[in-house]
Amino acid sequence: MTFTGQRVLVTGGARGIGAATARRFLEQGANVAIGARHQSSIDAFRDSLMDTDLASATVEAAVGEIGTQSECQAVVEAAVERLGGLDILVNCAGVFEEVPFEAVTQAHWDSTFRVNVGGTFFCIQAALPHLESSGGNVVNLGSDAGLIGFPPSSVYSGAKAAVVNLTRALALELAGRIRLNCVCPGNVETDMIQHATETSDDPRAYRDAAHRRAPLKRMGQPQEIADAVLYLASPQAGFTHGAILSVDGGGVCGF
Repeated sequence: MTFTGQRVLVTGGARGIGAATARRFLEQGANVAIGARHQSSIDAFRDSLMDTDLASATVEAAVGEIGTQSECQAVVEAAVERLGGLDILVNCAGVFEEVPFEAVTQAHWDSTFRVNVGGTFFCIQAALPHLESSGGNVVNLGSDAGLIGFPPSSVYSGAKAAVVNLTRALALELAGRIRLNCVCPGNVETDMIQHATETSDDPRAYRDAAHRRAPLKRMGQPQEIADAVLYLASPQAGFTHGAILSVDGGGVCGF
């Protein structure tokens, strides 16, 4: 898979799965805009490339919040302006917090759905005319939690389930205009999982459970998710549309 000269926006691209995805695109010759809330996060990503073969790769900044229609419009337009157009949108920005049902607040509900669902929806809406012009496509990041129940994260599970079905619905509505697909990771070695581990009542037990959850008995690596994203974004997946690809070590098969 090569993406030479392709113009890619990765929201949430400064860390975790987003950073691994951005790096993979750069390795394959793409020009990448990193969507992030802070310029400092994008600067840190650029710094991580300095002593590699990617030191001279094109990395643009698209700074801003993701969630409301106007915020998403601003981030997408910043990426389009700096890249000169857009061929691929990867909606990777997201928030995750384990909150038991009875402890859920309105603020937690609103922020989880605003970023995970609203950010995905409105970034696609803002990117649509640019992607239509280039014959481009979208890859959304869902979660295994959007395919099976995942206590104590009912709000996150609901939001990611919305991303999954949003992908299917838009695949029908926008068929023939752009392609849309979704990757659903399981537990992946990222700072998000690290934070959840550290803030749990029993970090060791939490981490052990995270490894045992998949039949393959390990967590995934960010690069493994990135490879799935690149496949769906590539011409090799030209007949793949509305797909929900689980990359979770078999966890959604059952327990």
